[in-house]
Amino acid sequence: MHEPKSVQVLLVEGERPARILLERALPHQGQVCVALKAGDALPSLLADPGYDVMQLDLQVPGSEGDESLRMLRGSGADGEMILVAYEEPCEPGSASFQTPEGEEAYDFLTRPIRPAEIKEMMGDGGSALSAAKSRAAAGRSAAEKGALAAILGSSPAILFVLQTVKRIAASSASVLIYGETGTGKTLVARALHELSERKDKPFVVVNCSAFQDQLLESELFGHEKGSFTGAVAAKPGLFEVADGGTLFLDEVAEMSPAMQAKVLQVLDNGLIRRVGGTKVHQTNVRIVSASNKNLAEQVQGDEFRKDLLFRLNVVRLEVPPLRERKEDVAELVDHFLRRFPASGGQVKTVSPAALHLLKEYDWPGNVRELANAVEGLVLLSPGDLITPQDLPPSIQSAQVFELESVETPLPMSEIERLHIGRALQYTEGKKAPAARLLGIDVKTLNNKIKGYGIQL
Repeated sequence: MHEPKSVQVLLVEGERPARILLERALPHQGQVCVALKAGDALPSLLADPGYDVMQLDLQVPGSEGDESLRMLRGSGADGEMILVAYEEPCEPGSASFQTPEGEEAYDFLTRPIRPAEIKEMMGDGGSALSAAKSRAAAGRSAAEKGALAAILGSSPAILFVLQTVKRIAASSASVLIYGETGTGKTLVARALHELSERKDKPFVVVNCSAFQDQLLESELFGHEKGSFTGAVAAKPGLFEVADGGTLFLDEVAEMSPAMQAKVLQVLDNGLIRRVGGTKVHQTNVRIVSASNKNLAEQVQGDEFRKDLLFRLNVVRLEVPPLRERKEDVAELVDHFLRRFPASGGQVKTVSPAALHLLKEYDWPGNVRELANAVEGLVLLSPGDLITPQDLPPSIQSAQVFELESVETPLPMSEIERLHIGRALQYTEGKKAPAARLLGIDVKTLNNKIKGYGIQL
């Protein structure tokens, strides 16, 4: 005879008689029960989010049921919910069968609660609930994969970013994303939004470096008709447009001190006033910001407000440059080859030698530079196979050639071409010193430069 599975139950029950009844009944059916008297004590029980079942009284004294539910989901708890209320039984899929967040509950109990109902619902160690939980987990996993699909790579550095995004997405806390230009900060910000409860609301992006002060103020806060020359009609600002969703402030370090003060005020009270207007609007947005500059250093140089940095930097997330995750280059190259097919839809391939050079290059422009380089190679390379000779001179000449690291042995001509390129790079393009290093005369060097198509 097998042992019934132990199921962790969080019981949020406002009525003392019902709570005592359930506390006594559940352990006899193989459940471990954690009881709660009132919703205002709920946070103390959320250190362990691994509850299989969360029985939630929507009328717990001292707390609104929807607030208790938000606290549960915000904690990372992902158990199946059983809602309890003074209502008639309802059918799955109906509005009353859903949580206040619109999420469908596993089941719905009405007063008075009978132990037989709990026994039937929990089954043999909660097997039905476990199956439902598995289906819900599979759905969440698919949603996570979709939201994170644009962030490519399997290196430890990028996997850490993905794990952090999944951990913090459910919160409404401000996130500050650091990373060099072209690393994919906007993709990370979008993933944070799509994995959050705000995913059905707008995700609005504004590049703070693209606007002068007056225009940025109008862009963020909106303006009323006639408030300045050219304001022919009233326009809502991006804080209003993003209400309920996420506002992504890219290149936030480029804001002037005056604009920083205005943004800080909105973060403090959630109130905005359009340029030229008198009416105050309440907004509810999650702020995600990004910078390729060290804002702590900007603070020390009096270029960025310390109090604004504190508000933006509740959670810090760093996106690594491509040179720190070169093991992802092959996957990225393959992705961009499929994204930019040749004429006729044909997907070109990259030779092992060319791929080696692409991996060794430092990519100062990061993933964006790699994407542009692959698109150019697809358009300009004459054959179906992209070879080292097809690569841009900057990539060819900047390599530190390591024969041992090449998976496939290179032709002697390719080795010679690379070696000449290194010599010319060392001498800053001066042919006579390069010829002396190579042990050949300048005329021979000129012939080889011309023959290999080496650009100085």
